[in-house]
Amino acid sequence: MSVDLVLPCLNEAAALPWVLERLPPDVRAIVVDNGSTDDSAAIAAGLGATVVECELKGYGAACHAGLEAADADVVAVMDADASLDPRQLVRVVAPVVAGRADLIVGRRRPVSREVWPWHLRLANAELSRRIRRRTGVALHDLGPMRAARRTALLGLGLTDRRSGYPLETVVRAADAGWRIAEVDVDYLPRSGRSKVTGTPLGAARAVRDMSKVLAR
Repeated sequence: MSVDLVLPCLNEAAALPWVLERLPPDVRAIVVDNGSTDDSAAIAAGLGATVVECELKGYGAACHAGLEAADADVVAVMDADASLDPRQLVRVVAPVVAGRADLIVGRRRPVSREVWPWHLRLANAELSRRIRRRTGVALHDLGPMRAARRTALLGLGLTDRRSGYPLETVVRAADAGWRIAEVDVDYLPRSGRSKVTGTPLGAARAVRDMSKVLAR
């Protein structure tokens, strides 16, 4: 079964060649350019990816634009910053393709302590605890690599267009009775600074967006 991989992208020119060259067979890359000021879009197109322009700023906006542009039965999402290995995408996609799960989330396993600072690990653990309390789903990480069937994802009616998008996906899927599970994936040193948690303002926005989702 073919799979579309949505790669939200903001100034990832340095990382995209490594990411796109490691795609498994039968995976089509959809690079969603979210206002890059570097050569990300041109590099992605030159390497054979489908490039989608998303003018509305925000991680969720880019993810959803990619989902709408996809046409494969199964759609995966992954960061384009080389912090995750596309060769491990099969771990996330296979249970969905086989019908063993409706949503699979990649649980990040850092390859070294420096990859994931302690304060971000602590924040992620607290978020996972709140997800379990809200949904009953025992996730240990709201990782940026995930997969589900495209029609089902569109049917969730996701509305967040910023940092709360992955959390809203899990919450709405749980409320709809989806089978949700996680699998381990390596977490590597990213290329550049995180667009979400790389600055105090970005981290504050992420906390605010996710708190709104959990409060609904």
